[in-house]
Amino acid sequence: MNAKIKKKIQIWLDGNYDEQTKAEINQLLDTNNEDELTDAFYKDLEFGTGGLRGIMGAGSNRMNKYTVGMATQGLSNYLIKCFVGKNKSKSNNPPPITPVRSYPSTVVPPYGVNLATCPPKAKPKHGRRAGQAIQHSPFIKVAIAYDSRNNSDYFAKITANVFSSNGFKVYIFESLRPTPELSFAMRQLGCQSGVVITASHNPKEYNGYKAYWDDGAQIIAPHDKNIINEIRKIKSIDEITWENGQTDKMGGIEYLGEKMDNVYLNKILSLSVSRQAIKNQKDLKIVYTPIHGSGNKLVPQVLKKFGFNNVTVVDEQAEPDGNFPTVEFPNPEEPAALKLALKKAKAIDADLVLATDPDADRVGAAVKKSDATFVLLNGNQIGSLLVYYLINSWKSAGKLTGKEYVVKTIVTTDLIERIAEKNNVKCYNTLTGFKHIASLIRKLEGKEKFIAGGEESYGYLVGDFVRDKDAIISCAFIAEFTAYAKDKGLSLYDTLINMYIEYGFYKERLVSITKKGKSGAEEIQQMMTRFRNNPPSKLGDSKVVLIKDYQSLVQTEFPKSNVIQFITEDGSKISARPSGTEPKIKFYFSVNEKLSSKDDFDNVDKMLEKRIDKIICDLGIN
Repeated sequence: MNAKIKKKIQIWLDGNYDEQTKAEINQLLDTNNEDELTDAFYKDLEFGTGGLRGIMGAGSNRMNKYTVGMATQGLSNYLIKCFVGKNKSKSNNPPPITPVRSYPSTVVPPYGVNLATCPPKAKPKHGRRAGQAIQHSPFIKVAIAYDSRNNSDYFAKITANVFSSNGFKVYIFESLRPTPELSFAMRQLGCQSGVVITASHNPKEYNGYKAYWDDGAQIIAPHDKNIINEIRKIKSIDEITWENGQTDKMGGIEYLGEKMDNVYLNKILSLSVSRQAIKNQKDLKIVYTPIHGSGNKLVPQVLKKFGFNNVTVVDEQAEPDGNFPTVEFPNPEEPAALKLALKKAKAIDADLVLATDPDADRVGAAVKKSDATFVLLNGNQIGSLLVYYLINSWKSAGKLTGKEYVVKTIVTTDLIERIAEKNNVKCYNTLTGFKHIASLIRKLEGKEKFIAGGEESYGYLVGDFVRDKDAIISCAFIAEFTAYAKDKGLSLYDTLINMYIEYGFYKERLVSITKKGKSGAEEIQQMMTRFRNNPPSKLGDSKVVLIKDYQSLVQTEFPKSNVIQFITEDGSKISARPSGTEPKIKFYFSVNEKLSSKDDFDNVDKMLEKRIDKIICDLGIN
C-alpha cells in the first residue's frame, strides 16, 4: 500500500476518533482489504459540481461526522474571513454524538441512521446557554436542510453544531425538506451561507454536503477553492470547533417549518401563467412518486395550490427511506425508478406521471400518447418543453421586450437555443452544474429578465427567487403545461412533436461509464488524454469541424473545465466530461434533423438513433 495512505490510516487510528470509526478501519486491516482502504484514504473529499459527496464510512474520502465537521469548520473559517474579517473560532474536542436507533443490517455503523425509523428528537431551546465561552459572529447567518438519506439528519445536526459553536445564527428545518427550499429560505432570511445534506440521486451508500453562498446558489469559484484551502489548513479534527455534548442540547438554533413552506409555495403560485386552463382541467389525473425522498413534503401541496385536485401519490414510495427499498437507484433519469408510478398511471388512466429524486431538485416525467401508452421524457425534452411553453406564454401576454433570457449548460440540447433565438429571447450557455446558471442570474440581475433555465440532467428553474434547480416549481409547471395542452385538445406528447416540427428534431443520448476507485479515476483521465491527443477526424460519417477543449481554453469563452466537445459538419455535438460527483465519465450525444410532419416522426427518430449508434462506435466507447 502507498506510504502516504498508510500514514493517513495511522493518523486516524492514533487520533481523537471514536472507537466505532477505529473498529471499522481495523476490520479492513484485519481482512487485508487494501482496495477499500486505498479508496477510503487516498484523497480528501473535495467540492465538485455538487459540493461534497461520497460513500458513507470511515476515512478521509468518505462521508462521516469528521469529514462533515472539517468541511463545516473550513466553511466557518472562510465565512468569518469574508463577513467578519477575523477568525474568532475556538477549538474543542468532538462531541460524543450517538444515534438513537440501531442501524439497518445493510449499512455499517455508525453511518446508517434511517431517518424514516428514527423517533423525533426534542427541539432545542432558542438562544445559547448562559456562560458559554464562544464569541459570536452576529453578522453571519446560516441555514441547513436535509433529505431522507441514511444519516442526513445526523450529519445536519453535526453541521448545525459546528456552525453554532462558531457563534453563527443557525436556522435548520425541523424535518426533511427539498433542497430548493433551502435556497429560498436563505434568501428570505438574509443568510450568508447554507448547507443541504444530500447525495441527490446517488445510490443508498452515498451521502453529501451541498454548500451555498449568500445569493442562495451553490458555491462556485473562487469560494469553492478558498473553502477547500481552509479545510486543508485544518491538520487535525481537534481544530474543529464543536460543543461537548449531544446535538439535541445545542443552543443558538432556530427551527424552520410550515411557515416557511407556505411562503415558498405562495411564491411559486405567483409564477403561474395559465390559471384558466387549470380551472378548466382541474381534474387532470396526475401520478406522483417522491421515490422515498423529500418531495412528498411539498409536491402534492404545490399541485393542490395550483388547482389540481386529482393527484395520486405512489403509496409504495411515499414514505422517506434512505435504503430506497423499491428501486436500485433513486434517480428519475432511470426508467426502473418510475416503474411503480407507470403501473399506477396505466391503472387509473392518468394524463401525467411525475417523479422527483430524494432531495427534490430533479424531476422526471412520462406523458401519454394517443394510444394510451406512456412515453418517458428525457431531461432535454422536459427542459425544451418548459422553455417552449414559457416563452410562448410570455409572448402571448406581451411580456417580451427584448431583454429576456433563458439559460442552459453546454451539454444540454441546442433546441432550447433555437426556440429562444426565433422568439428574440437571449440564450446563454454555462458550464455543467446549476451553480453556474445561478451565477449568471446573479450577474444579470436588474439588467435582464430571467425566464427559465435548465440542464439535461433533469434540473430546471422558473423564476429567480430560488437559485438552484427546483423540482417543486418544475412539477407545478409541467402539470400546468399539460393542462394547457389538454385544454387545446392536445397531449403533452402531441405538443412535443409540434415543437420538433417548428424548431427541428433534436435527439440526445447520454452514455455513462463507471470507473470506481483510484485506478478508475486514472483510467478516466487516460480516456480524456486520448481524446485530446488523438481527436477523431470524422464521427457518424460527418467531418469534425470544431473541437472545443474547455480545459485548455481553446475555442471556448469559459473558465477551465475538464470537458471536450466535437462538433461535426452536420450539426452533431458530442461532449466528453468526467463527473464532478460520481466515479463516472459521461458522454453526451446530440444529433438533429428537420421534421416535416407528425407522420415522419418515427422514421426520423430511427434515423437519428442509428446516427448516434455510429458515432458511439467511431469513438470506441461501446
